[in-house]
Amino acid sequence: MPSNRVSRLFHYGSLAVGLGFGALGEATKRWSGLGTLDSQSSSTSVFLTRANVDRIVTKLTRMRGAALKLGQMLSIQDSKSMSPEIAEVLQRVQNSANYVPISQVEKTVNRELGPNWRAEFASFNDAPFAAASIGQVHEAHLGKNVQEQVGFDKVAVKVQYPGVANSIDSDLNNLQSLLVMSKLLPRGMYLDNSIRVARRELHWECDYQREADAMTKFGALLADDPVFVVPRLVSDLSSKMVLTAEFMDGAHLKHAEGYSQEIRDYIGTHIMRLCLQELFDFEFMQTDPNWANFLYNDRTGKIALLDFGASRSFDKTFLDKYLCVLKAAMDGDREACRHWSTELGFLTGYEADVMTQAHVDSVLEIGKPFRASGIYDFGNQDVSSNVRSAIPVMLRHRLTPPPEETYSLHRKLSGAFLLCIKLQARVPCQDLFKGITSKYTFSDGAQLVY
Repeated sequence: MPSNRVSRLFHYGSLAVGLGFGALGEATKRWSGLGTLDSQSSSTSVFLTRANVDRIVTKLTRMRGAALKLGQMLSIQDSKSMSPEIAEVLQRVQNSANYVPISQVEKTVNRELGPNWRAEFASFNDAPFAAASIGQVHEAHLGKNVQEQVGFDKVAVKVQYPGVANSIDSDLNNLQSLLVMSKLLPRGMYLDNSIRVARRELHWECDYQREADAMTKFGALLADDPVFVVPRLVSDLSSKMVLTAEFMDGAHLKHAEGYSQEIRDYIGTHIMRLCLQELFDFEFMQTDPNWANFLYNDRTGKIALLDFGASRSFDKTFLDKYLCVLKAAMDGDREACRHWSTELGFLTGYEADVMTQAHVDSVLEIGKPFRASGIYDFGNQDVSSNVRSAIPVMLRHRLTPPPEETYSLHRKLSGAFLLCIKLQARVPCQDLFKGITSKYTFSDGAQLVY
């Protein structure tokens, strides 16, 4: 993995050159009539050839850091809002990550924990069992002294990739230039805002001390929860670039489709409950929707939470208005949806009628699960398709980007909805919503009464 700014700049430059030659070759084929019928479509960018798609995926997964993170952030955008080629790029990036060799891991851990760090472990597996955009994770067993101090033996040791933190700003600048040049993304996605949010979140996620604090906070918030469990931190073996925590057993929720309907309902119900609690009870949310961050233990019935780097709080004023939007959506009140969407910053008040209608329609669709009394069946829903149909209109006619808080918030909520759909879970959404939001206190001391 390239770890210094010069080598990373070289890789971005080589990607740009490769894309340029690929686009030139495709343009020549189209001009001469030698391209395929699909490639000759004027609606398909000359940059999005099969070879260029492969080039982008290969380079982003090797570069990791900002490149991989931005790709993963954008991959939650609905595929119908962009070309099939770029949707494929983002999906493949979302599912890809390569490991770095143990020699690079050794350098990082030696610097962070000292040259004798291995003496603190009874064993340390040099082969990682997981990798992501910022770092990779190794299984280990604590030495006897440390084990007696913390009360457990098996741990997961997350080690940050070298050079990632120092290259965030330059990587994102290079990526922005590349995306603008190639016109890979549709108009209306407000790339500048996506880059700004990615920049902030990457700096957060590269600070493992911040993540350790968030993990500890969630551990306290969920200490008495009957379903969710949080790994315990090994603070003496953690630093800004190394995070050591209790190893959690369980299966990723991305594999949960094979469970019985009862278990799928159970998982979906509690994931939805957690999202609402994070917003309107804890006022602190882990915003990464990756299903691999949730492990279901079929022996205990517990769901373990992992990866707290994207955790954040929200301003009270924002939460007040956001709850008003959701309440209006649950009530099916179009005028209230428009009013609170304007107050929150989704709308300016000067949009064309077609934009206002598309936005309100999509908000009302999101409120459908909470509007249904009793059990809402995510296996028989049309919310996702109805929201998708409004996206092209909003991309063409929106006058302002969404509030910055919603980039991470909607990533998490979308993840929860999509998980429930994937599981075909039956969830008492309205009961959950009313039970949790009725305890929320607005800035003026008011509370919702149902």
